[in-house]
Amino acid sequence: MSLPLSYPVGHAGRFFNATPRIDEVEVGPGQFCYVVDDALIDPEGLVAWADRHRFEPAEANAYPGRLMDCVPTLEQSLDGFFTHHIRRRLGARRTVGMYARFSLVTLAPAALQPGQWQCHRDRVAIDPALCAASVLYLFRDVRLGGTAFYRPRCTAVQLERMLGDAQALGVAEFSARYGVGPGYMTASNDHFEQTGHVPAAWNRLVFYDGGQFHSGHIAHPELLSDGARHGRLTLNGFFACRRGAS
Repeated sequence: MSLPLSYPVGHAGRFFNATPRIDEVEVGPGQFCYVVDDALIDPEGLVAWADRHRFEPAEANAYPGRLMDCVPTLEQSLDGFFTHHIRRRLGARRTVGMYARFSLVTLAPAALQPGQWQCHRDRVAIDPALCAASVLYLFRDVRLGGTAFYRPRCTAVQLERMLGDAQALGVAEFSARYGVGPGYMTASNDHFEQTGHVPAAWNRLVFYDGGQFHSGHIAHPELLSDGARHGRLTLNGFFACRRGAS
């Protein structure tokens, strides 16, 4: 697949704004994310391109919708932007792997499984490791939702038991045991405290520590669509990094 978008040739992070304004936002005690508005040079072109290609149901992970692989040129550009502008801010010193994908949240709340009712962490298999993550909002209707951040209210043992039960138990049994029901997580509950929220905005790119619990803040699921032009389209990046010396 070709990607005929304009970009500044030779610049680290091509396709992206060469002189970004980066805002640091606190999303929990000692936790920060980095927000870049007007991130892409040609966001309309990217949405139009995505709309011409096929998204597949997310079968290998718990994502509540449809996914499409990112093309290498854009993936490399996102990696370059992360390396040049963000990596050190997140306390990382070297990237050992990354990938990116396009995502569309499409599932109605009643169709969600227990593991999709709550926030989650991103993990990587290196130690010591930091899994940095990014989300680029490619929709204009901000009611489709940004990203919220959380911290557990329970012990580590209780947390691991609940996360395991979310994968093993059926809807009714999990709901009865933990007092939560089907739906997208948008607020604190008995198990997690919401510590921060970054609203969506057109062409806004957010970087954060994927090891912090987080979730899409989808308060209006009735607006979700399976079309890239009108749905909750995002470009998501995942960066496995070595942590910097403390």
